[in-house]
Amino acid sequence: PEARSVIAHGQMPGEEMEKIIIDFINFEYDILIATSIVENGIDIPNANTIFINNAHKFGLSDLHQLRGRVGRCNKKAFCYLLAPPPQSLNADAKRRLQAIESFAELGSGLNIAMQDLDIRGAGNLLGAEQSGFIADLGFETYQRILKEAMHELKSNEFAELYRDEAQERADSQQSYVSDCQLESDLSLYFDESYIPGSSERMTLYREMDALESEAAIKSFEKKLIDRFGPMPQEAQDLLNFMRIRLIAKELGIEKLLLKNGQMIAYFVANQQSSYYQSAAFDGVLRYATEHFRQCKLRESAGKRSMTIVKVENLQTAENILLQMKHLGQAN
Repeated sequence: PEARSVIAHGQMPGEEMEKIIIDFINFEYDILIATSIVENGIDIPNANTIFINNAHKFGLSDLHQLRGRVGRCNKKAFCYLLAPPPQSLNADAKRRLQAIESFAELGSGLNIAMQDLDIRGAGNLLGAEQSGFIADLGFETYQRILKEAMHELKSNEFAELYRDEAQERADSQQSYVSDCQLESDLSLYFDESYIPGSSERMTLYREMDALESEAAIKSFEKKLIDRFGPMPQEAQDLLNFMRIRLIAKELGIEKLLLKNGQMIAYFVANQQSSYYQSAAFDGVLRYATEHFRQCKLRESAGKRSMTIVKVENLQTAENILLQMKHLGQAN
């Protein structure tokens, strides 16, 4: 009750507002009751606690800015979000509060921005609309679809315009497919006992899905071990699955199934693709020839695939794909 309080809001004259803020900075008041006008451009080092009322009504970027008003010196800071019970909130509001709670460390602004983009949707690519179908589709999925569409246009309708780029890709032995779809009946996941928070697990799944090199996978693996400790077998297998996807993409495999002790690889759908004259496909054929009892090539409804039996685990699958890759490089 002895605390000295003052009120500040956007309807005040500028001079009065400035005086109140300066007095608060100079310890003339203990509590500042304000609207969201304080979220930008105000640096109050001695403020170490903020209560955000009706936090569920604020956008994610607004919450991040308001939280940043405290903790601007060497004092430990606290941010309390006041909101109704979770069961009474809509899905977007719950995701915003979960995101602001999950990303509390310094330098998390980029992660919050990506979450905000995913929640609100990025809008249409070239139009003025800022919350189109992407809000329902998900930003990562939209990026993948866009990348695949661009790859298809460059390979087919505008092949002449991008002939040099296609040749460079072939010369550098880059992938002939933009992504490889994986399916398996193996246990591949981050267990709740290893990574407790569901939002944290979802964030890591998305981050893992974007890994594009062995170096990136190793860096991701190191980060997991640093944060959560030694990895259980399911998590290790999941990372190995990502390694298999990278090799499969290099081999021109659009879809890879690992089920019932078999591995089925579906190759580039466009039968006129230069992939079928490439060293990558030659490596696949050479492996099939050398292991003809284990492999079966087939073509059905215009789709080419190869079934390989006696593939009981991920290590066997990875070894087979690596042999194909090496046979192609040796040609």
